[in-house]
Amino acid sequence: MMAPITPNPSPHVLSVAPMLDWTDRHFRYLLRLVTRRTRLYTEMVVDQSILLGNRPRLLDFNPEEHPVALQLGGSQPEKLAAAAHIGEQWGYDEINLNLGCPSERVQGGGFGACLMLEPDLVAECMAAMRQAVRIPVTAKHRLGVDELEDYRYVARFIEKLADVGIEVFIIHARKAYLKGLSPAENRTVPPLRYGWVYQLKQDFPHLTIVLNGGVRTLDEAQAHLERVDGVMLGRAVYENPFVLEHADARFFGLNRSPSRLEVAQAMLRYAEAQLEQGTPLWAIARHMLNLFKGQPGGRLWRRLLSERACRRGAGVEVLRQALEQVQAEADRRADKPLVSLTTD
Repeated sequence: MMAPITPNPSPHVLSVAPMLDWTDRHFRYLLRLVTRRTRLYTEMVVDQSILLGNRPRLLDFNPEEHPVALQLGGSQPEKLAAAAHIGEQWGYDEINLNLGCPSERVQGGGFGACLMLEPDLVAECMAAMRQAVRIPVTAKHRLGVDELEDYRYVARFIEKLADVGIEVFIIHARKAYLKGLSPAENRTVPPLRYGWVYQLKQDFPHLTIVLNGGVRTLDEAQAHLERVDGVMLGRAVYENPFVLEHADARFFGLNRSPSRLEVAQAMLRYAEAQLEQGTPLWAIARHMLNLFKGQPGGRLWRRLLSERACRRGAGVEVLRQALEQVQAEADRRADKPLVSLTTD
């Protein structure tokens, strides 16, 4: 493991990407038990849904999740401004505009990656959002779309948004194909161009440039931070939340490194409180499947949760029993227990 670095003053030094169906409030709470300071993002929420839908269901979050940013999807300045204002009132620390999602459903709504083809409209949207709130408004975008893959174009795109006051750019370091590739393929098939993101930081030294795409470890993040202001991790964190195990100590100067069992115990207490409010256990447990990935008992943990936590009426005892069996499995493979299961 690389040595800790001097804490970076940028609030965007390390973050976890917005991921549809994954980065809901329950997963964000889990991550917050692993890392106190890494910036978290919501799933993309469409502006119209906020204006007309069930706002508590869409926007509620736990106070422990700060710093947390709300990512919006939309393409109409007035609606985005209104949704951003509501997000600020709800207590979010940042409003982010999705300019990178290439899915057909998102394109059908006229937003996401296809908006990179309309920089004037994007600038109008972001100017309206900035005028509506006092918290930071940021952009998350690709390096290009389809055949529009030109460094000068993305540089002009950033310059246009900077002219209306945008200061933070989270850049997925590959272009998007609007046709012919699935969203999953769009995350892997177009080649990564980290050099372009590095160059953007050189060309816009006054802006905060955050690199996203293909980063899987803190060592990789630390290497990128020699060239950019921040790094955003994505699916690697969902596949193993303990990728962020040493994030607080390494990047934020905090003396903490929680164990998996400590996090599991805290999630058990969290689930107990959530079940009392009517939340089904699976809504929480599905995010915990990879908590013991690569550890003794990890496969047993995943199997028990997959089989039992999804059952109708499943209670917190499912987590408690799974945790006990994982501890027993770990004890069989070691000379002493990993940690006491006492929760008081």
